[in-house]
Amino acid sequence: MLIECSNITKSFQGIPLLKDITFKIDDHDKVAIIGVNGAGKTTILKIISGEEEYDNGNLFCNKELSLGYLKQQHDLKMDKTVYEIGLDVFAPLIVIENRLHELEALMSYDHSEKILNEYDRLSHEFQECDGYSYPSKLTGVLKGLGFSKEELNYKVSMLSGGQKTRLALAKMLLQEPKLLLLDEPTNHLDSMAINFLEGYLKNYPHAVIIVSHDRYFIDQVSNKIVEIENGKSKTYKCKYDEYSLLKKKQRAVDLKHYLNQQKEIKRIQESIDTLKSYNREKQVKRAESKEKQLAKIERIERPENLPDTITINFKPKRESGFDVLKIEDLAVKFDEILFKNINIDIKKQERVALVGDNGIGKTTLFRTVLNDLLPYQGKIKFGSKVDLAYYDQEHQTLSMNKTIFDEISDNFPKMTNTEIRNSLALFNFKSDDVFKEISLLSGGEKGRVVLTEILLKQANFLVLDEPTNHLDIASKEVLEDALNQFEGTIFFISHDRYFINKVATRVIELTNNKAISYDGNYDTYFSNKIINQPVKKENVDYLNMKQQNALYRKQQNKIKKVETQISNLENQINMLNNQLQNESVLNDYQKYNQINDEINLLENNLNELMEEWEALQ
Repeated sequence: MLIECSNITKSFQGIPLLKDITFKIDDHDKVAIIGVNGAGKTTILKIISGEEEYDNGNLFCNKELSLGYLKQQHDLKMDKTVYEIGLDVFAPLIVIENRLHELEALMSYDHSEKILNEYDRLSHEFQECDGYSYPSKLTGVLKGLGFSKEELNYKVSMLSGGQKTRLALAKMLLQEPKLLLLDEPTNHLDSMAINFLEGYLKNYPHAVIIVSHDRYFIDQVSNKIVEIENGKSKTYKCKYDEYSLLKKKQRAVDLKHYLNQQKEIKRIQESIDTLKSYNREKQVKRAESKEKQLAKIERIERPENLPDTITINFKPKRESGFDVLKIEDLAVKFDEILFKNINIDIKKQERVALVGDNGIGKTTLFRTVLNDLLPYQGKIKFGSKVDLAYYDQEHQTLSMNKTIFDEISDNFPKMTNTEIRNSLALFNFKSDDVFKEISLLSGGEKGRVVLTEILLKQANFLVLDEPTNHLDIASKEVLEDALNQFEGTIFFISHDRYFINKVATRVIELTNNKAISYDGNYDTYFSNKIINQPVKKENVDYLNMKQQNALYRKQQNKIKKVETQISNLENQINMLNNQLQNESVLNDYQKYNQINDEINLLENNLNELMEEWEALQ
């Protein structure tokens, strides 16, 4: 075991942040710390690294623990080059290497036993420390994290903030501490560098703790999830995908327990109020007794980020024709040609992700489709009955002087107050939050307002430019669910690979001289790209498309049916277990066995249904 946190607490200015943090890290663990913004994830990393003190509890660290913590402020020497910073990590090896060269020179004329023994000892030590591979390892990590051959000779003082962060990360990876602490390590990395880091961390010989909003990265790297909710930790020994499924089921159970307790508290409180209203000694004493009963109830905290059970009709007001968008031989030019020979054909009910290198012109393509920019050459055609709604990264459509509520109310005057509140609640605007002025909102909050508006427009063609930017994980999940239930067509840009995996039915890669189409989600696109075998899709068979959509709806209906059956069986098992506690049953051996046999049969059926449910996901 490397570290163990036991019942750690931490408050800031008297306000509790961490109430009970308990988990342990073993060698080779790859751990992701999950929680909403402000849950205390970075604080936990600082406590483990020794940069932050904790109030109560215990933190055990192995005596042999070496720790690397990627900080926002770096202690890199400004007068050294990128390559020299990496080379410093191997300074002890370089000392040995230089001495070996000296000994080799001496051995050409001095064959004394002392020289030979020193050479043998240092050669063995050098080999044991992988001394012969350090130059290739150093270059591999620096290039993997995005440094070009030329940039290896740049002085640190010439680097941008993002490049310095990458260099600090490279240095730490090369040092190979027993425990790596990484806070948002994918910041400042392009897609190729992120892919490199994922592979490197998967094969990292020691333990890693990650804090990240990149769910795809977490799922690729981690084998354990530590969830922080309401200041308390819970450990899941699984990957993120499995955790996400388990969490959804657990949320439903937690909400049920919370609501049942709230109902009971309300009932007791109403009884107390009624008894006190009689203003008689006997009733007052009964009220005092009930108050003591109420005080003894250990309150269940409301689970964080519970998905709302509210459902909103985001169905398009009309269906489009089968052909939605056709782009033919498109070229866009500013001073020079940005891209050319772009051919894209999008059909009804497709969910198409547009990907490509930074600066290739993805947003420019969208603006050209929207007629904000004129094409240099080529044609853009919309199909019949296409109603388009556009999500803009800059949120330029919002009225900054309005409140959130007024923004929705003014744009959708037929909606009732309850409908407006329910719609906003889906994107976590609740209670008085809806009366915040838009000018005071963060980028993520503005994004959530625009997404609410987009979905309420009941358009049948959504064009979305980076819709997950600034969204926390809970808001991303709400958006994913909404888009997957949407019956229209979606064309979107996103750097969020997990989001693309969940939403896309096709991926189009934009290059400077063509658009390459891949059937499937991000994983399919990436695997085909790696083996250089793009799955081209020029036309979509209409009958095949209808069949796929029908199969999807059939699959969803099956899942709902199985979930209902699971719920019914669980209720039956609970009822029978309660019967087993009855004294009359406990005293009736035959009845007890009969009920027990029924429970076993129902549990077998439940296990079969759970397997069926997992297979349908």
